[in-house]
Amino acid sequence: MSKYRNLLIGSALVAMTASPALAGKLGLGREALPEEIAAWNLDVHPDGSGLPVGSGSVEDGEVVFIENCAVCHGEFAEGSGNWPKLAGGEGSLADKDPLKTVGSYWPYLSTVYDYVRRSMPFGAAQTMSDDDVYAIVAYILYSNYLVEDDFVLSNENFLDVEMPNAGGFIVDDRNTSEAHFWTEPCMENCKEGEVKITMRATVLDVTPEEEGAAEEAAAEEAPAETAAPVEEAKAEEPAAEPAAEPAATETAALDPELVAAGEKVFKKCKACHQVGEGAKNKTGPVLNGIVGHPAGAIEGFKYSKGMQEFGESGGVWTEENLAHFLSKPKDFINKTKMSFAGLKKEDDIKAVTEYLKSVSQ
Repeated sequence: MSKYRNLLIGSALVAMTASPALAGKLGLGREALPEEIAAWNLDVHPDGSGLPVGSGSVEDGEVVFIENCAVCHGEFAEGSGNWPKLAGGEGSLADKDPLKTVGSYWPYLSTVYDYVRRSMPFGAAQTMSDDDVYAIVAYILYSNYLVEDDFVLSNENFLDVEMPNAGGFIVDDRNTSEAHFWTEPCMENCKEGEVKITMRATVLDVTPEEEGAAEEAAAEEAPAETAAPVEEAKAEEPAAEPAAEPAATETAALDPELVAAGEKVFKKCKACHQVGEGAKNKTGPVLNGIVGHPAGAIEGFKYSKGMQEFGESGGVWTEENLAHFLSKPKDFINKTKMSFAGLKKEDDIKAVTEYLKSVSQ
């Protein structure tokens, strides 16, 4: 719960910094400067107020979306695993299990722009330019068949886009329409007699930390199943120590066309992983030199328990193990933190492996 407490404390401090009254009363902070307010004031409203000047095409949006969003939302905004679907669901709102997407449910396009601009991509929020955000929104519209493939979205034509469910929402007027139901709430001495505890919660491990621990305890047998292919792969390898010369040989034998193809496939991974000079751990670990590297051993990255046990059991990212993992991560490593559903095409797996082999340590 500490992270939520820290968030609340941080929010309170921001409020005190921005509020002269609170700052004066409590003796903390100062009045926020205009440029500081401007940096946080990113609201975009349904009437278009707050939209920055800029534009982005469907064509550009496809590239930006694949690089930053597809790992969770699918290449066509169709969703991946349990991550949200952004397209589809047309005409499903009256169903027992409606599919609520940008195209089927959201009444205002401004909500899409505002949310993407503030919070996406996952793990790297507010790193995209305003034009890139316009392009992503344009591509999401295209994925919902709301615009054509040559469409360019901008602050000038933003309000011209008609959202299918714009009329599906009403103004919340409960403060007037339901006021006659309300009674004055009791704030003290509301129950006569002694107050007793009559029931207790049966499930107490409801915080994320404790729930994760329970899941890990239930998965104790899983690592033994994933360790078997590692041992078999290890037995087939002639030697593990002399890595210097074989690495140079492998690099020289790389297929340039396959490396180039793999670099394109890797765009699906870039939202969480970095490679190359200056690469840092993000949502996922740095992947420099990962081929042939012991599993769960990138310095500074906190792995899942399943991945740690895989590495501790001797797991190495051989090409064979990488292929298994990249095809179905959660099948290969029980309770892995990697959210990506996996690469469906064998050629893509071979290509991205070749690309990773080309990335030096």
